[in-house]
Amino acid sequence: MRVSELFTKTSKNVPADETSRNAQLLIQAGYIYKEMAGVYTFLPLGKKVLDNIVQIIREEMDGVGGNELSMTALQQKDVWEASGRWDDKVIDVWFKTKLASGTELGLAPTHEEPLTALMKTFISSYKDLPVYPYQFQTKFRNELRSKSGLMRGREFLMKDLYSFSKDIGEHNEFYDKISAAYDRVYARLGIGDITYKTFASGGSFSKYSHEFQTLSPVGEDTVYVHEAKKLAINEEVYTDEVLTDLGITKGELVEKKAVEVGNIFTLGTKFSDTLDLKYTGEDGSEKSVFMGSYGIGPSRLMGLLAEHFADEKGLVWPEAVAPAKVYLATIEKPSEDGKVSDIANNIYEELTRANIGVLYDDRGVRPGEKFADADLLGIPYRVVISDKTVASDRIEVKARTAQEAEYLTRQELMQKLGIPT
Repeated sequence: MRVSELFTKTSKNVPADETSRNAQLLIQAGYIYKEMAGVYTFLPLGKKVLDNIVQIIREEMDGVGGNELSMTALQQKDVWEASGRWDDKVIDVWFKTKLASGTELGLAPTHEEPLTALMKTFISSYKDLPVYPYQFQTKFRNELRSKSGLMRGREFLMKDLYSFSKDIGEHNEFYDKISAAYDRVYARLGIGDITYKTFASGGSFSKYSHEFQTLSPVGEDTVYVHEAKKLAINEEVYTDEVLTDLGITKGELVEKKAVEVGNIFTLGTKFSDTLDLKYTGEDGSEKSVFMGSYGIGPSRLMGLLAEHFADEKGLVWPEAVAPAKVYLATIEKPSEDGKVSDIANNIYEELTRANIGVLYDDRGVRPGEKFADADLLGIPYRVVISDKTVASDRIEVKARTAQEAEYLTRQELMQKLGIPT
């Protein structure tokens, strides 16, 4: 992609109505546009970052046997009335609307009920189990507080996977698999070392559920971390009973602020009993399907990464999620013979052929403006072609996290970027 082809622009001004650092940076860099509190449009570069996060999650969900689908956000109230969760007193974040006919609908805050109803079409025998459908879907929640940028939205992207198993043993086996898959997701995003599997309330479904909490000074949750065992306890269940269950003492724990970046729940047969999702077992008897629910918010993760990977100059994206690997810029005086542009165009084409993401700043603006944008955008490598580099037969390369630039041959550049030569 060429910068001259982008309709978006960067800004030097911090948005006056944003208090969260992630939203400030993402708006300034032209990654997102604020529609209203808790509602954002993902602009072209922001969409690339979000898609990269989604792809990492997708690969790990597919790796544990997930089947991706895409469900509607519009919800008929009957399945929610059956579970008792249509009532605003039970789920207090509903957005509700009506068809022209007057039929009342809701915009889904989650999908346990409709997916359980859907699976009645496909599950009838033990031979149909287990199955693990999942989706990346826009959720709607009428949050009272939406002042944390992408980390608490009224409209946001969610990966929700639901497990349908024959019994608790089969469920527990998958529960452990997906817990490990979540660990791999966070490791690939660059936050594995500060993300802890956290014991939380199981509600009416089980004794415990598990959250995945990333340590952050902007976190809304308080957790108690056991660094040696790589686990944590949420403040809501920080009791002597839990400590005894885990075999740890208060003295081994450190209090931290954290952001919840995922959760896994045992649902049991609550929804399958309510919505009559049964299967015939090997012995011919009718049994209730045993369920679990597993969520990760890609858009929330994007906000957290923007908070965590940033400095005084702007964003510092991990390579795995950056909208491009290389920010290619030219410094060329109008009076020059075009050799700088010719070399830059040639490198751009070579990197593109090698499937290396490149944002090519081909604008006729001052070098300082290009360099400031490169830093603000947070792309891992800045590659500069100028009359000086052409004269020395070298290319200026600076990693976003480095203090100084390197001057490499073309072959050395390609090797550094992982392209065989």
